[in-house]
Amino acid sequence: MKKAIGSRIDLNDMSDPDVAEFRRYIDEFFDRKNVKRLENFYQHFRTSRLQHSVNVAYYSFKIAKKIGADPKSATRAGLLHDLYWYDWHKMGLPQLHAFLHPRLALRNAERLAEDLSEREADAILKHMWPLCLGFPKYKESLAVTLADKYAAALEVTTQWGKYFGESSMKKARGSVKKVKSVITERRKK
Repeated sequence: MKKAIGSRIDLNDMSDPDVAEFRRYIDEFFDRKNVKRLENFYQHFRTSRLQHSVNVAYYSFKIAKKIGADPKSATRAGLLHDLYWYDWHKMGLPQLHAFLHPRLALRNAERLAEDLSEREADAILKHMWPLCLGFPKYKESLAVTLADKYAAALEVTTQWGKYFGESSMKKARGSVKKVKSVITERRKK
């Protein structure tokens, strides 16, 4: 398993207690054929949907722990939030994809995880908020929603230089560092 984009944590280092906990929540799904198939689809630029799902699962786990949500539910929902097998970039109306794929991902997740909780289902269904109808109902849903936006921003900005040149890449990295420093300063207060 690759590390989450933007993180220095090795997700294969089972001696790290956070990694061991994170992996306990997703390992039951990670090696399944329907989840592995996500590697065949791009999500943001050249990030595979599987890597994106790992990113969202990891950041959902971290956010859930910070806000007092259930990390297991947030992590599982983060991994399964984009569980569908088509290339939305090639659809005739890709803008409709943002509204439709959460329901499809939920249906597929329910087939994969027979014990999917109400919190996990809500997180999958509402991860596209504010584009979807209804505010995330649970803290776990909010964790997945925030993690999805954060992961997408990291995926785009870390690949920026390939498309816009190295100087643009440095600016994008600087912007990410500024956002992280603002968050760190707010935590101190």
